[in-house]
Amino acid sequence: MKIKKPQLSFWQIFNMNVGFLGIQYSFGLQQTAINPIFLFLGASEDMLPILNIAGPVTGLIVQPIIGAMSDKTWSPRFGRRKPYFLIGALLGSICLFAFPLSPVLWFAVGLLWILDVGNNMAMEPYRAFVGDKLPDKQLSLGYQMQSLFVGAGILLANFSIILFQDWFGGDELEVAGSIPKWLYYSFFIGGFLSIATILWSVLKTPEIPPTDEELDEINAQKALPFMERVKLPFKEIAEAIKDMPKFMWQLSAVYLFQWYALFVYWQFIVPLFRTTMGFDTSEATSQAAKMSTTYNIVTTVVALALVPLILKYSGKKIYAASLVGTGIALLSIPYIHDPLYVLAPMILFGIGWAAMMGIPYTMVSKIVPQERRGVYMGILNMMIVIPMGIETLTFGSIYKHLLGGNAVNAMLFGGTCFIIAAILAMRLKVQKD
Repeated sequence: MKIKKPQLSFWQIFNMNVGFLGIQYSFGLQQTAINPIFLFLGASEDMLPILNIAGPVTGLIVQPIIGAMSDKTWSPRFGRRKPYFLIGALLGSICLFAFPLSPVLWFAVGLLWILDVGNNMAMEPYRAFVGDKLPDKQLSLGYQMQSLFVGAGILLANFSIILFQDWFGGDELEVAGSIPKWLYYSFFIGGFLSIATILWSVLKTPEIPPTDEELDEINAQKALPFMERVKLPFKEIAEAIKDMPKFMWQLSAVYLFQWYALFVYWQFIVPLFRTTMGFDTSEATSQAAKMSTTYNIVTTVVALALVPLILKYSGKKIYAASLVGTGIALLSIPYIHDPLYVLAPMILFGIGWAAMMGIPYTMVSKIVPQERRGVYMGILNMMIVIPMGIETLTFGSIYKHLLGGNAVNAMLFGGTCFIIAAILAMRLKVQKD
């Protein structure tokens, strides 16, 4: 029996998504500040891909399992998805407070693993949470609102890095094996936002109770022996993959090139500026933060503006066009040597980021069954982290042996991957938006 969902107001959808601000602030720090911290603590550039393997591995394991578990969870007091993203946000908050205090490289790498577990635990049920609450006609608005908060969270993270570097970093000399004090403050703010914004959404947004049939199934599973309950999420994942819609298999090919390219960009934008502009690591980190701030301002501004375009021209076309624009942005960055002008390609990147973080989730949410939305959102994340995992395992060697250890070539490689992703996106067969 399908639940008839009432339409929500703009502000109800807004409040529902506020928690994504804190999650994405943390993600923004991972994009811009964590690789420089690894460099500050003595990592070499070709080590960066493998040091980032925590994200792909934890995403691959945590998100589909949490998704499957949340599908079969219900508490009259705590709900279905909320317990998971509350625990995840608390774990992430603790790690963010500890991260800039890392005394050595291995400590920072270990914290990244725990931080990624927390963020993945919070993020996956949140994707399903939006799909649970909204009727099909409002899914585009719901996921583009989430995209807006993706942009806003990362924007705040990077703006804080720029601000604190300007306020406190000018007279601080780089010391080998030491993290600059001006980076501390951004992480402390993230630790607060991680839990505070999640609490806002939890308190403002009630979950829809399960149907009688769903509740009977949940109660039946609770009555099973412990080991059987442990095995259930894995069985759910396997069955969902077996029954996965053809569209999701097609989307996985797009994601292979899209997310491989994004990981290359995030890891090598700081080394690129050390090469093309002669910056030291602090200056390059600040410039990378300005880049990320710029494209996330664009994302925040255009996320909701994409909704009428999606409805008019179809999500597939807007998505493919955004990938082309992002590819052009990456291909142009290495040839711009002025710190101000290099911000211009971020307009295209920001539009692409807004589309990437909203449109695929809308398309998938429309075609998967309600009772399996959590596990399918987890599988969709597997399609993100598998390319990232491949990148972390392969790109260090590609960078060192095929691209000559040159960050310029790394960025051109990423841009080419985006163009391939756009071509594959145009081949997606989707239901009419």
